[in-house]
Amino acid sequence: MNQQQFLNFLGLAMRAGKVKTGESVLLAEIKKQRLKLVLIAEDASANTKKILMNKCTTYKIPYRVVSSRHELGVAIGKESRVNIGITDNGFAKKLIAMIDEEE
Repeated sequence: MNQQQFLNFLGLAMRAGKVKTGESVLLAEIKKQRLKLVLIAEDASANTKKILMNKCTTYKIPYRVVSSRHELGVAIGKESRVNIGITDNGFAKKLIAMIDEEE
């Protein structure tokens, strides 16, 4: 599985309406246990990474550090995105499998 396939699948999740973006939105969704996966850009600030990783760990939500903010934004048809939340279990499992297979 390559990077482009991962980004294409992320775009599919966006078109299916299973994606949330924005740090404040994600933190609220994590607290409500609505997210199945959190994606964080490699070039996000150290503070942003720390906040999201700690919240995800506390609420037992899987997270992965992937791609650049520009690639994540392009994948979902928006401006640069530092963090993305996936709300659907099926999409989350497939994305985790793609990311882990890559590493």
